[in-house]
Amino acid sequence: MHLGTDTVHYAWDRDLAPALELGAGTVELDLLDSGAGQFDATSTAGSLGSLDFDRVNPVTGPILVPGAEPGDAVLVRVLELAPASWGWSANIPGFGLLAEDFPEAAFVHSRIGEKEVELDFGPVLPALPMIGTLGVALPEAGPHPLLPPSRHGGNMDIRQLGAGSSVLLPVGVPGALLSLGDAHAAMGDGEICGTGVETSARAVIEIELVKDRPISGPILQTAPAARRTGAALVTTGVGPDLLAAAKDAARSLVDETVRRTGLSPVHAYILASLSADLVISEIVDLPNFVVSLHLPFEVLG
Repeated sequence: MHLGTDTVHYAWDRDLAPALELGAGTVELDLLDSGAGQFDATSTAGSLGSLDFDRVNPVTGPILVPGAEPGDAVLVRVLELAPASWGWSANIPGFGLLAEDFPEAAFVHSRIGEKEVELDFGPVLPALPMIGTLGVALPEAGPHPLLPPSRHGGNMDIRQLGAGSSVLLPVGVPGALLSLGDAHAAMGDGEICGTGVETSARAVIEIELVKDRPISGPILQTAPAARRTGAALVTTGVGPDLLAAAKDAARSLVDETVRRTGLSPVHAYILASLSADLVISEIVDLPNFVVSLHLPFEVLG
């Protein structure tokens, strides 16, 4: 079974007509990049000014799972995920963790190989393909925007959701109506500038209906290859506000990366979004929390 990009949609909606019915088994899907093909290898920072946000984050589907009812769960196994050979990343004005620090647009092209992703400003990253958006329809009457995640999945941007992983989703409506998209060839936990290495992709998933399995939100099992290893540069933010602490950690990493590499601040920011992992290191010693941001030394060159 196969679903192409002619089935993409731009909102969660329980009233969408299914593109396919599949009670159990595998299906191959073509996924558009998060920009829905609005960018290509000739795009520049100026191209971001014409970005149509109504066409951002398209998902392929939906797939109706016969017999699925609220109180059940749908298990989705990611068997294969093959990104395209080209990808893009960007600093989009007004978007991202440090939007106030980086008001100017920037656009980055990537060459994607089987094991590595080469950025046009120099760094080479390990390729860790993942699916940014995977979810089922919300029970509330729609349409609902695709960007915010929910307890039914959606744009979770969990970096470990790649080939060899699985996710259990709580069913919200009869038939579940599963859709997915927003593939990345690489991304850091937190995706701090708002983009990873955005790319189109081919995915093969397996679906299984799990009856009488009420869960409060998505539950994942990840593959060993999804976890980074090795030495890292780690910066921190400390304080009573997690968002402020995350910003402090990000600003510190940008500054330290610029100092060590000579990259421009915006390229250091984008590099962190693509390959640094944001972690809550401590949340129990009130009143202050510790947020850390981990950038593998191997990407610093």
